[in-house]
Amino acid sequence: MSAARPRPFTLHVDEAEITDLRERLARTRLPDQTPGEPWAYGTDVGALSGLLEYWRQGYDWRASEARLNAWPQYKMQLAGIDLHFLHVPGRGAPEGPEPLPLLLSHGWPGSVFEFMSVLGPLTDPAAHGGDPADAFTVVAPSLPGYGLSFTPGQKRFGCVEIADCFVELMTDVLGYERFGAQGGDWGSFITSRLGWAYPERLTGIHLNMMPLRRDFRDKDALSAEEKRYLEELALFLKEETGYQWIQGTRPQTLAFGLTDSPAGLAAWLLEKFQRWTDCDGNPENALSRDEMLADISLYWFTGCIGASFWPYYDRMHSAWPIPSEPPITVPTGYCQFPFEILRPPRSMAERVYTNIQRWSEFDKGGHFAAMEQPKTLVDEIRTFFRPLRA
Repeated sequence: MSAARPRPFTLHVDEAEITDLRERLARTRLPDQTPGEPWAYGTDVGALSGLLEYWRQGYDWRASEARLNAWPQYKMQLAGIDLHFLHVPGRGAPEGPEPLPLLLSHGWPGSVFEFMSVLGPLTDPAAHGGDPADAFTVVAPSLPGYGLSFTPGQKRFGCVEIADCFVELMTDVLGYERFGAQGGDWGSFITSRLGWAYPERLTGIHLNMMPLRRDFRDKDALSAEEKRYLEELALFLKEETGYQWIQGTRPQTLAFGLTDSPAGLAAWLLEKFQRWTDCDGNPENALSRDEMLADISLYWFTGCIGASFWPYYDRMHSAWPIPSEPPITVPTGYCQFPFEILRPPRSMAERVYTNIQRWSEFDKGGHFAAMEQPKTLVDEIRTFFRPLRA
């Protein structure tokens, strides 16, 4: 066990910081709207203007703060930083098995606010119409460099280092010899890396994004479904990766504007809520304003946006975090939503994950599964891990 001990934590943003945010929002200078279809060239001015006005006059940060503080949170010195995490004990049946430890990892531009609708059903299934035998004890850290795991000037982490940090948290600090892991976005990379590097620690891994390499050498041998995926990948790389290139090459330069301007920060993140959700063009069809602003506000109040870019820089300047050999052999589950960024076929995934025990595809939902489709995601996690609890 680690010598350092977790300290109970409660989030409270000073009122002066909230006042400063509102004053900055009142001075926002918006650009003109590019001619053409809304959202075609980036964030729609009208949509952002409405969100900013609500952020300034209607949004209640204290309510979001209270929602997070309803769950037990901690901070501790680990891997050279002050790491923040939720640690929510599961409630199983009195005579039943112990709840299964489950590590939840978010991604970018996410935060632990993503998990607010799944924590209750995962940790206390009986209270949400489920079977107490499916209870998990959930550990949900803020990724190093993100939100409440950020302090100005701290060292930066890529996915490999985050995975190492998280396994130390789960095993050395919290004492879980074996645990399950689940993630999407960067969380899917971290979860997969754990399955590759620490298979003896994992009961299984569950993903809602499939992080496959983007270089394929045997293109002539691909099936029609695989070729379809490569066409989707080519379009994504051409049209949707501008944010990756700037975050992965000049993160410091971008950080100036987004750290100083709440409107700029909101525009940068709102585009992803629009592009990556099942929203029929309007992000508010998938996520409420309060849900989006809880996430955006956490980035703003903590000043972490520059540090949150680092996994992109690391990804562009380091080896792929999930080596090709050996393959990942731990039991793997995957659920695919139709508006996920990329949707590779199972045949490609099986070249990396050789023990896929559950593969589910749905007709509604997108990238932010825990917020968009919490019930579906919870049901999938329960079903996948159920036979792995023995």
